[in-house]
This record gives sequence, structure tokens and C-alpha cells, in this order.
Amino acid sequence: MGLIERAMGVGRAAGAIGEAAEGLSEVFVPNATRAMELDAEIHRATMETAAAEFQYAGPGWFDGLINGLNRLPRPMLALGTLGLFVFAMVDPVAFSERMVGLDAVPEPLWWLLGAIVSFYFGARELHYLRSPPRRREEGRAGWRAVLRPALRSLPRQAPAEDPVAANPALSAWRNAAVDAGDGAAGAAQVREAR
Repeated sequence: MGLIERAMGVGRAAGAIGEAAEGLSEVFVPNATRAMELDAEIHRATMETAAAEFQYAGPGWFDGLINGLNRLPRPMLALGTLGLFVFAMVDPVAFSERMVGLDAVPEPLWWLLGAIVSFYFGARELHYLRSPPRRREEGRAGWRAVLRPALRSLPRQAPAEDPVAANPALSAWRNAAVDAGDGAAGAAQVREAR
């Protein structure tokens, strides 16, 4: 028994030495886990502060005005381009004079215009990619609700002339797709039924 107690004492001493080495090492190299915990706490506090700022803000007239202005560039570009075609047909001489003026614009300025337009639309697409896809999910749920009863009313087994009828695995896959309301096999059956 004395030998085991001596061995246990050495274990405690080794543990104490290990804890001391850990404390000493943190003087020279910071604890990465603790640093990540502190970063997470700072991020959480920052997000709570930002959320508190907008908690009671409702959409006002200024928000509506800005949202309306943000929606103008795409229709203006499309209608403006169509307007150029109409202008070319109505007054070709004046249109040619304007195009000669556009031809005088230096190429770097065209590159700058292209960059501005592409960044505008790129930022807009990025905004929609980052925002939660509420409308898309609502739309999917709507067509699934309409499509599910139609899919369930279809025959459970493939028709005899269908090559899937000879393969039970493919028939089971098709039936599972119909039950899940999945679009791939179910939509094909709906098209066949029409």
C-alpha cells in the first residue's frame, strides 16, 4: 500500500507542476480558448446593442421615400433604353448627334460607369442573398400545398408501357417523391397526367 500512496503523491505533484507550467505559459502566450470566448461575448453584446436601436423603429415616410428611390434605377434603365429606340425612330438626325457626343466619351469613363452600375446591382443581389428568403419559402409552401393533392391523386404504380413499371425500385422512388411532394418525379407525373 505504501508504494501506491507514493505513486499517487507523485501524480499530485506532477499535476501541480503541470498547472504551474500552464499558468506560466499563459504569461507568454494568451489562452486561445478564452480569447475566443471573449470575442464571442463582445460580438453578442454588439449585436444586442444594434438590435436595441431598431427595436421600436417603424417604417415611416422617409423609409418609404428611400425604398421608392432604391427601386427606380432598374425601371429607368430599361425604359430609358426603350426610349432611345423610340427617339432613334422619331428623330434620327438628333439621335445621331447625341450618339456622336457619346462617342467622344473616353474609354476609362465608360469603364467607371460599368463598374458603378455593376456594383449597384451586385450589392442589391448580395442584399437579397443575405436577407432571409421569406417570400421564396412562402411561395414554395403555396405551390406545394396546391401540388400535393394533385400528386396524391395520381396512380401509385407506373403504367404498363412505362419502363419504370418493370423496375420496383424506380416505382418505389417515384411513390416516395409523390408522398414527399418533391418536384422532380412528381412534376413529371403531373405533366404526364395533363
